Amino acid sequence: MANSSKKIREIGEDLLIKRITKNLPLGKDVVAGAGDDCAVITSNDPQSYVLLKIDCVIEEIHYMKSTPPSAVGYKALSRAISDIAAMGGTPKHAMISLSLRPECNVSYVNSLYHGLSKASSPYNISIVGGETASCGENGTPSVTVSLTGQVRKDRCCFRSKGKSGHILFVTGKLGKSLNGHHLRFTPRIEEAQWLTKKFKLSAMMDLSDGLASDLPRLAKSSNCGYSIEKNQIPRTRGASIQEALCDGEDYELLFAISSKDCNKLEVAWQKKFPSLTLTRIGKLSPKGNANPDLKGGWKHF
Repeated sequence: MANSSKKIREIGEDLLIKRITKNLPLGKDVVAGAGDDCAVITSNDPQSYVLLKIDCVIEEIHYMKSTPPSAVGYKALSRAISDIAAMGGTPKHAMISLSLRPECNVSYVNSLYHGLSKASSPYNISIVGGETASCGENGTPSVTVSLTGQVRKDRCCFRSKGKSGHILFVTGKLGKSLNGHHLRFTPRIEEAQWLTKKFKLSAMMDLSDGLASDLPRLAKSSNCGYSIEKNQIPRTRGASIQEALCDGEDYELLFAISSKDCNKLEVAWQKKFPSLTLTRIGKLSPKGNANPDLKGGWKHF
């Protein structure tokens, strides 16, 4: 009972999640529950897993009141698609839950759904239903997306299987996402599926909270430490190293791979994705090592 009066902001998101998920009921069909980019469930197909993801965007946190509603819808679904990508999967079916003020214009909702459809189209995602609710006259609107996916068992990539000595890569460039990237990014579905088909990655996740938050999560989940070269971090034009580490909402892929595969990977990547950078930034190391000890990134509480 000693901790019953603690505030969420005092312990932070990661510790909160660890506490509330510690004793959740898990059936025999659960391959991976809370703690990765998606939950992973066995399916009727012995060769594949089902992926489950839920995510929300909240006004004044993930988007502004002035943000075009089509951009809100696009971002809401694309965030969840990015998590499916991080597992090496294919997105399948989405359900949308809207919490809206009663005075919200119907045209706003129509435009929001236009954005959802735009995000779904490249991947043939079916939007199969959802829920609408009032957040009250003075409440905060939000859009919550539940998304299923599918992935071949031999290509499913967890963030918890990384190995000490494996090399860390990131796709694309990081930093200054609030200049517009956070509303119009392209989930790395194609790139992730190519990676998991052609190479054996030991761990992968998408960068949503910033490298400074997400890399330590991947390393800790894999029972590893890490070392990175800050000056090797690929930066968006005009972004500082600190912004590349901490801004978040990059929605690029962070992954680890054996050093023996690195040269082959870099040559093949350049041929397949010539307009998208792929950068070595460091490596996983024995547990307890963190060089540098990263601070920052997006914190929900």
